Amino acid sequence: MLWEGRPLRVGGPKPRALLAALLLRSGQVVPADVLVDVVWGEEPPETARALIQTYVSALRRALPEARRAAIETRAPGYVIRPDAGAVDLGRFEETAAAGRRAAAQGDHAGAARLLRDALTLWRGAALGGVGEALRSEAVRLEEARQAVLEERVAAELEAGGRESELIIELNGLVAAHPTRERLRGQLMLALYRVGRQADALAVFEQGRAVLAEELGIDPGPELGLLHGAILRADPALLRTEGRPTAADVSVPQVPAAPWPVCLLPPAIGDFTGRTAEITEVVDGLTAPRDATSVVVVSGPAGVGKSALAVKAAHLAMNAFPDGQLYAELQGTGAPVPPGDVLGRLLRALGAAPPEHPAERADLFRGLVAGRRLLLVLDDAIGEAQVRTLLPGSAGCGVLVTSRARLGGLDGARRTDLAVLDEARSLELLSRVTGPRVVTGDPAEEAAARRIVTLCGGLPLALRIAGARLTTRRHWTPRLLADRLEDERRRLDELAVGDLEVRASLGLSYESLDRDARTVLRRLAVLGPCDAAPWMVALLVDGAEDEVEEVLERLVDAQLLDWTGTDPAGQSRYRAHDLVRVYAAERAEAEDSVEVRTAAVGRALAAGLRLVERVAEEAPSGVVVLRPYLGGAESVNRSAGGAKAEWGEAGTRGGGPAADVGAATTRRALAEPFAWFEAEAGTLATAVERAAALGLHTLACAAATVLCSSSFAVGNRFDAWWRSHDAALAAARRAEDRAGEALLLIGLGQLRFEQDRYAEAQDYFRQAEPLCAAIGDLHGRAAALAGLGGNLRELGQLSAADAALGDAVEVFRRLGDDAGTGLACRLHGSVRLELGDHDGATALLDVSLRAYRSLGSRRGEALSLRTLSLVHRSLGAYEEAERLAGRALEILAGLGDPLMAAYAERARAKARLRLGRTREAEAELLGALDVCRAYRDRFGEALTLRTLGECALADGRHHEAEKRLAAAVGLWDALELRLPRARTLRDLATAREAVGDRQGAASLRTEAMSVFTECGAQERCAP
Repeated sequence: MLWEGRPLRVGGPKPRALLAALLLRSGQVVPADVLVDVVWGEEPPETARALIQTYVSALRRALPEARRAAIETRAPGYVIRPDAGAVDLGRFEETAAAGRRAAAQGDHAGAARLLRDALTLWRGAALGGVGEALRSEAVRLEEARQAVLEERVAAELEAGGRESELIIELNGLVAAHPTRERLRGQLMLALYRVGRQADALAVFEQGRAVLAEELGIDPGPELGLLHGAILRADPALLRTEGRPTAADVSVPQVPAAPWPVCLLPPAIGDFTGRTAEITEVVDGLTAPRDATSVVVVSGPAGVGKSALAVKAAHLAMNAFPDGQLYAELQGTGAPVPPGDVLGRLLRALGAAPPEHPAERADLFRGLVAGRRLLLVLDDAIGEAQVRTLLPGSAGCGVLVTSRARLGGLDGARRTDLAVLDEARSLELLSRVTGPRVVTGDPAEEAAARRIVTLCGGLPLALRIAGARLTTRRHWTPRLLADRLEDERRRLDELAVGDLEVRASLGLSYESLDRDARTVLRRLAVLGPCDAAPWMVALLVDGAEDEVEEVLERLVDAQLLDWTGTDPAGQSRYRAHDLVRVYAAERAEAEDSVEVRTAAVGRALAAGLRLVERVAEEAPSGVVVLRPYLGGAESVNRSAGGAKAEWGEAGTRGGGPAADVGAATTRRALAEPFAWFEAEAGTLATAVERAAALGLHTLACAAATVLCSSSFAVGNRFDAWWRSHDAALAAARRAEDRAGEALLLIGLGQLRFEQDRYAEAQDYFRQAEPLCAAIGDLHGRAAALAGLGGNLRELGQLSAADAALGDAVEVFRRLGDDAGTGLACRLHGSVRLELGDHDGATALLDVSLRAYRSLGSRRGEALSLRTLSLVHRSLGAYEEAERLAGRALEILAGLGDPLMAAYAERARAKARLRLGRTREAEAELLGALDVCRAYRDRFGEALTLRTLGECALADGRHHEAEKRLAAAVGLWDALELRLPRARTLRDLATAREAVGDRQGAASLRTEAMSVFTECGAQERCAP
């Protein structure tokens, strides 16, 4: 490196890269962060900023003393101010510009001289000695030098007289750069002018071969024009005022580009999958038709539409022997006008384009008439852009790619591309990276699957991820997967070279109208979920029917997926994860935090009001499924707190109420269980977002009410956990002890429903003293009821009896029928376990009265089922059968298949005791299927035990032993001693029946030990 003509010693490649970066922006402040990226790239050391300061100091010392002030420290980085003309790059650019001005003024000899002077400033490769740090800048500079070199040769050819000397130079340049068509054309022209026409044509043929072999393309139209002119010995070639143009060469009489012509880009070598889609496209193009075959390939940004189109076009080439044309329409950038596209196509066909676009279209159709030609139009913005370009000949085919489906193109066949599945995604990733993701290491292969998931199966994202692994050899799939996990930096990671997922999505986003952009941003603020129009309407504070039209436009734009119609009859929409991440970025950039918070609060508050309305107008037990979660009054108190914070509209400061539309309300009231099942995931996501945005009161109220409704139906444990975990964290951040207590009770019930009894007990034991400390009697009773029910399953009957007795007392004193009904039912079941039939019956009578007073059909049914167990224990099997049948009828009518299965099992066991074994067994098999479908291991174990009893009663002892052993295995997994002991007692009977008396005796001894320890009624059995 020279400074003012003298060598400058600046150390290794890093200081040289730093100095080069400063000089490339002479007079401009270069931020320190940019310098760190230049010097170290993606993995800078922790001391990078300190090292930058060290290198700058070293550079100053290396400069002549009088010039050390040329490098200044200016926030946020540094600036270098060399004297005018001191930087070769600046002199090069100024001299080259002067040469171009001379050429434009017709002074070709002067232009050649100036351009030659500019080139003498080069000494070796661009930015030599700075390593890979500025590679892209070096490539740009080398291209600039090459362009000036070609301009200098052009100027000398225009001036004339030096063709023989230029031939020697151009032979070397063409050998060094065989695919640069301008150099090849200059060599052809020079050869022709010295009388070497055959050599000029040979140079063209050599170029055609090189381009076909290396790039899979034919020479461009300019080279084709020159070739045709040489063939005709056009006199214009001997002029020195300028090279021949389409106006100089009589192309219409003798086409310069003879048929066939091929402009297709090369097909991607690692193209993966899509076999069915490619077959569909090729068949659509080549099927016999009486009009032009038009096939539209549509799909979201980055899904691989262009790659598939080029692949299909290459496969269909034989059906179009007259040629294949290709045009990039840039529909998602700055769309190319159809007239401009036609101009390029006409030049490719050897015709001079007329001035008027309509005349261009006529000429194009005339040229291709009667020919079999394939036209690929890539990235169309809409139908209007495509229609003008369509040939009129039935023998032609047109393949269009677009992010829109182009439904207005008459007669077009359509192929929609979706993201790749996991297997195809892994295949594509491994093709891009080579064997790096298929190492045999389970951890790395698991990481590769994580990459696929985080890329959402999007081919563009997968190619970028693969390229990053390939170019960063020290990276592992696990490292990249970890970096992609963070949504806030995911799009930063999915960029390499000129490929960038963010830029691709940005083109689609910018093409949307204002309403569509708003809807997309609001959906992203809500988070990852399938949303129905009612929820989106609340997010944007708009009308449902209008919002649904916008959602459909987003589907057409391939930015949303229509995921189907849910069981409640609602259409649902979801954004691809990468689209959602991009839209969330736009939301942060374009919407204030107040706007985003208000949107989520408005949607969740209105949804919460709808849940409460369903509970009020359809009193079938929908909301009172788990009434001991604070009781109705506690839930209403929490919901009231949400309303106090958000006003009636769910927005700060009140205002007109934002509520769910009439159609959605009718749907929810008509099919509450189906509606809850459809909305569970979305509502859980809304609770998470509300909690994250600081709406802790609303989040707590919503999580509690939802736990009492939708999540308890169908064992929606994931949604239940997500909503409670997020709301609990928000309540604790806000030091809301009442909300914290409610949520702890909800989490205890969740773990109870999941058969995770130790964790459930811990949550209930945390909640009970917290409620007592803040004076929340409802909450304390709810915690005690939950704890008592949990202790009963664990076989700790005395402790359960005490906890439930306290809960019953508090609920009755407070006049809480919901809590009383639940606590009395649970307490009655414990008294039954202890052998107190009179006490159990009395408690269950109270429970039934409370539930009937509430109008809770579900609570009534559950109490009837428990009462049937009391009658069965007393030997009143007919009454037990009747009560269980009534419970089954109610639960089935409410659409609660899981608890209906419990009632059916109770009725089947009564029928078993009545000797109707086969009838009971048929019912039990159906109940077993339901329990397994809902992943209810407790219910599965109970049913297997009863099936074992049926087999015993029928004399099928080996079958009984198998079923009972399976039940014991489940009880072992659940760590439930008392039901396990009861199953062991039955298993002893089966063992004894097959002659294993010793084994049977051992099992009975083990079972009796548990009965005695638990205080169960079986301890007194003979």
